Amino acid sequence: MPSPIYTSTHWGLYEVERAAGAVTALRPYANDPDPSPIARSIPAALIGATRLRRPAIRRSVLDDGPGSAPERRGIDPFVEVPWDQALDLVAAEIDRVRKQHGNASIFAGSYGWSSAGRFHHAQSQVHRFMNCAGGYTGHLGSYSLGAARTLMPHIVMGMDEVFATMTAWPVLEDHCKLFVAFGGVPAKNAQVGTGGASRHWVRGGLQRLATAGCRIVNISPVRGDLEGEQAQWLPIRPNTDVALMLGIAHVLLSEGLHDSGFLQTHCVGFERFAGYLTGQADGQQRDAAWAAGITGIDAGQIVQLARAMASQRTMLNASWSLQRADHGEQPYWMLVTLAAMLGQIGLPGGGFGLGYGAINNAGAHAAAFSGPVLPQGSNAVQMAIPVARIADMLLDPGGKLEFNGEVLAYPDIRLVYWAGGNPFHHHQDINRFLRAWRRPETIIVNEQYWTASAKLADVVLPATTSLERDDIGSTSRDSCIVAMKRAIDPVGESRDDYAIFTALSQRLGTAAAYTEGRDTMGWLRHLYDASVVSGRSFGIDLPAFDAFWETGLVDMPPPARPTVMLAGFRADPVAHALPTPSGRIEIASEVIAGFGYDDCPGHPAWLEPAEWLGRLPPQGNWLHLISNQPSTKLHSQYDHGVVSLENKIDGREPIMLHPDDAAGRGLADGDIVRVHNARGACLAGVRLDAGLLRGVAVMATGAWYDPLDPAVPGTLDKHGNPNMLTRDAGTSRLTQGCSAHTTLVEVEKYRGEAPAVSAFDPPDFVQRGA
Repeated sequence: MPSPIYTSTHWGLYEVERAAGAVTALRPYANDPDPSPIARSIPAALIGATRLRRPAIRRSVLDDGPGSAPERRGIDPFVEVPWDQALDLVAAEIDRVRKQHGNASIFAGSYGWSSAGRFHHAQSQVHRFMNCAGGYTGHLGSYSLGAARTLMPHIVMGMDEVFATMTAWPVLEDHCKLFVAFGGVPAKNAQVGTGGASRHWVRGGLQRLATAGCRIVNISPVRGDLEGEQAQWLPIRPNTDVALMLGIAHVLLSEGLHDSGFLQTHCVGFERFAGYLTGQADGQQRDAAWAAGITGIDAGQIVQLARAMASQRTMLNASWSLQRADHGEQPYWMLVTLAAMLGQIGLPGGGFGLGYGAINNAGAHAAAFSGPVLPQGSNAVQMAIPVARIADMLLDPGGKLEFNGEVLAYPDIRLVYWAGGNPFHHHQDINRFLRAWRRPETIIVNEQYWTASAKLADVVLPATTSLERDDIGSTSRDSCIVAMKRAIDPVGESRDDYAIFTALSQRLGTAAAYTEGRDTMGWLRHLYDASVVSGRSFGIDLPAFDAFWETGLVDMPPPARPTVMLAGFRADPVAHALPTPSGRIEIASEVIAGFGYDDCPGHPAWLEPAEWLGRLPPQGNWLHLISNQPSTKLHSQYDHGVVSLENKIDGREPIMLHPDDAAGRGLADGDIVRVHNARGACLAGVRLDAGLLRGVAVMATGAWYDPLDPAVPGTLDKHGNPNMLTRDAGTSRLTQGCSAHTTLVEVEKYRGEAPAVSAFDPPDFVQRGA
């Protein structure tokens, strides 16, 4: 009997069921205790009308050459062309731009999750291709963790080290007595893991915590951010978590509940922070009463929570969402400071976590062994921007950006190459981003489906999905390495990214460097063999490649000892010094203070956000919009799939409103509403939820951008993309991350017949010369 065909996705491991050359179903891996339903979206989507099947070029570009009428992106029809014609045009344009303007004028950061396969990972492939062709302007960080990735190396360690060493769920289950989750532990987010999620940990981990008698506290504007009746909900105004943590810290300090010994031996800068906390620096005590006025949480509850934290083994967790806001680095800095004051960092079940529930891998009881990784080579262009500043770069060539102690100058981008992502999902203030997107001379996209990014490109090259190519699935802190064998033939004329970039490399004279003489199977064998060697340092003995490929799966045993983050540092802060300037936890940072940023001082602080419920505009009926991660898809992947479609209201993304907020606006469940502010507007369908703080609206990201009239600037989005409304502003001059969660909106009933959703319709096609 032949071995099963497995496929690894970001939301799970599945066995592929086939009939008559088509995928009929994806069956969850038998050892996954809580499989994600998102995979139900894949079989029909593979061959649906939204699928890209042939290379296509925007008509103005085909008729008049590259650089023609960029303002007509998203308006012009497309012309389908043979592969050789498309590849010749793309290669010639890359060659022209690099020779006339230099490689720094090519932006190929190409942000996005792409697929779970480690070889056919589109972002890695385009980076390797461009590095072989002379380099490119890239990006730093991510939309998910822009603030954290810049801050954390200054004060503890990098975020990759945090993920690799976060205390494992079994340790929490055995030792934690109080689990306090700022921003909750959203199980819907933990459906996914970068590179794979063979076993889902979060729901079971929380259930076992509660069964073991651990008290769980959910501090969030949304009750559903932590499932289960066992969790205590403390609803908090969005963007005020730092004020709450300061109020708790004040109780610990004023009542002598802080661990002065740990602060002295393992930390630096507490005295400076304490002066700010007590008001010695400016006359303002940040006590529980002060925090209550900002957060909306009763001062007595704040005092009780502080005392409870100090009296038992406590784990503090912060969701990723907290740092996707104005001054987004401050919640993480303050959480680390609060954990240091409690003195439990490095103890089993105590300390802090940054993202339990954000992704499946966080806290998983599995080795921090990542398996195969495609080498991207060296980039000769020493220029990269914070990823969330792409619109600024495109709109302001030569402009200056302060970032992490440096002043960057934006390059003049003439060509954008995107593969494996959808910036019209990720980026904020889509109307502004659209103006920026129409500035470069040429935009090339490798895509599987007719997303907004594809419809707004000049050249679109159809790429295969993971089920149409051979690959290997693997990621850090996941137990499985997966032989992702091709299950079906490529749909239409689609090609995998490696084949596309190989063909382009041949035209540019860089094929030898790009391919190293290997075909796909040659690369898979090469990368896997390297993993066999690296696995030994983790005590993992992998079978030879042929045995692995035949079996289809390696399910690795868990580590002998579950991980306890920073246990070595606690035991000996000299021998296990942190990679910070002092080698210790930096509650105050001399480096950051030296930058002189007024929007990020040298210690954690409460800084009023640009938009929040504590200071509403004088006119209007405002709600604070939380644009969280969806439960029915990963970002915008498979928004056109059945699981996502089943959740929509009249084909549009739901907006969650408290029943009292809806009633005050004359709205009922199922109504179509216009959500708007000065940045833009979109339609959505009302869904009532009493588990929201009043004054808060929740609208998940991921709805494909669907403009009512693409030719009209600022046109209505028909489908419900919340990034029509979000702020395109950096978190601070230190971190320059995404600040989407600092957004106020108005909601009103849409009058008249709502326009039909066309987000999943292919663009118009014409024959050349028509």
